[in-house]
Amino acid sequence: MPIDRSRIERWLREDLGHHDVTNHVPGETTGRLVVTEDGVAAGIETAAAVFDHLDVEAKALVDTGERVEAGQRVLAVDGPARAVLRGERVAVNVAAHASGIATRTRAAVDAAHEASTARRASADRTANRRGTDDEVRIAGTRKTTPGLRGIEKRAIAAGGGDTHRLDCSQMVMVKENHIAEMGFESAIGHFRERASFTTKIEVEVERPADGRRAANAGADIVLFDNLAPDAVAKGVAELPDDTLAEASGGITIETVPEYAATGVDVISLGSLTHSAPALDYSFRTG
Repeated sequence: MPIDRSRIERWLREDLGHHDVTNHVPGETTGRLVVTEDGVAAGIETAAAVFDHLDVEAKALVDTGERVEAGQRVLAVDGPARAVLRGERVAVNVAAHASGIATRTRAAVDAAHEASTARRASADRTANRRGTDDEVRIAGTRKTTPGLRGIEKRAIAAGGGDTHRLDCSQMVMVKENHIAEMGFESAIGHFRERASFTTKIEVEVERPADGRRAANAGADIVLFDNLAPDAVAKGVAELPDDTLAEASGGITIETVPEYAATGVDVISLGSLTHSAPALDYSFRTG
């Protein structure tokens, strides 16, 4: 998906101000973006678009979602030194932020995959309702940085995760505030009447027993929120087979395997976007 050039212009204007003397360097130069730690590449095409906006030739050297190692070059540029230097910080920041999200997502996906593999290999294959060939999906949330959701959601996808709903129009999520305002069944029925037949209804519950209650009221997906793994497993076991189960709330990379073993279909983590450390990059010219 091409990045909006007006957004790049806003980024550059924010960084450079109205009288940029710092980067007033004559001549032509080359540059390269180098990753200084192992991770997963994302946002490189957006970094290249920043340089392209400044009429600098830029070439991505890795694919989105590719694992990268410390010391590896991921982007090469060639053009006027002033333009290269003007684009450097914005390009590095975008790539570092996106790659950090992709790296964190890949870690969660790998943890879920290992748990799924272990479950398939286990002799006890009746511990939960999920088929033994199913993989637990790792998903993001709407806890994204305003103005950067597109970049952050694409970074989740680059890491092998599911983007979840991109905005409120893609799925109805009945949360605790909706229930507090309208009541449990009333809130679900209210949104079921107003949503398109193509729109799924997800209901957030905070007690295992409310999962079945939500499904009976018309929920397509039940989100078990801020529950311990054993409580989630109890709630999942009571759901109809055609109701998807999701776990969220305070889940970390370290606890992903525990939640993957509960039988949920999806594990969503806000930390993929709001707490992912940037992957470290270095940009050098000459």
